[in-house]
Amino acid sequence: MTLMLLDLRLAETLRKHGEPLIAQIKLAWWRDRLGENPSGWPKGEPLLERLGNWPGSTSGLSAMVDGWEVLVSDDLTPPAIMAYADGRAAGWVTLATALAQDGFVGNTTAAARNWVLGDLAMHLHDGEERAAVQTAVATSSSGGTLPRAMRPLAILRGLSQRALRRGDAELLPDAGAFGLALRIGIAGR
Repeated sequence: MTLMLLDLRLAETLRKHGEPLIAQIKLAWWRDRLGENPSGWPKGEPLLERLGNWPGSTSGLSAMVDGWEVLVSDDLTPPAIMAYADGRAAGWVTLATALAQDGFVGNTTAAARNWVLGDLAMHLHDGEERAAVQTAVATSSSGGTLPRAMRPLAILRGLSQRALRRGDAELLPDAGAFGLALRIGIAGR
């Protein structure tokens, strides 16, 4: 849950600040905090307080900031798309490592990258950029089986794949998507 809250906060930073320089300053603030020892973090920021209870090192989460920053500074070329996906996926890899799921790092990386690319494609309105991201989705691995601890990622991956196939603009547009989420959540696939 905390990982998703961080991801949403970083996305919100880009959405709320039309001026790229302001967004980059705010993203740099998060990168700096995540690279520091949590004992030195400023008080009063609820998300930092939650991250203070993170099961491992938060320094790996700073790659998420780098991923989001790609959308501020680069055109969506194929290398930029993959840098964005790899950055956001790094948060899930950091979580897998913190939960002692090191044996699933490859599957976690592929599944997270697949979800991130699907999420990006659903939010793009430019036809060329959306097509470039859909090409990246089609050529990337969706990852294999994930452990129970990473089941939320498996659900996100499954829902984004379904939404892209159907051309949906959201992950849970109907009862069929909700049923898929339940099936993956219970059975793992």
